[in-house]
Amino acid sequence: MFTRIVKMQFEKEHIPAFLANFETVKEKIRAYPGCEFLELYNDKNNETIFFTYSRWNDENDLENYRNSELFKEVWSVTKPMFKEKAEAWSVDTLHSLK
Repeated sequence: MFTRIVKMQFEKEHIPAFLANFETVKEKIRAYPGCEFLELYNDKNNETIFFTYSRWNDENDLENYRNSELFKEVWSVTKPMFKEKAEAWSVDTLHSLK
């Protein structure tokens, strides 16, 4: 299992539309085969910056999602709202304390 973190910065006027779209697609993304966890974060110091944090069983699951019609639909709505190009990281958990 690994974590995918995506940083997105939006034009301020597009934030309500982004949030509305996320609300409609979040459960579909979470239900996608291989996705075990999904959260959306908003930066405390810059209201235009958001992060998605998702956990995937393996890289093939993420790649299948990224090549799916669902991803194409989500990204075609989201990408035009960006202020800056999105950044993404795939990371392995080395330690986890609860």
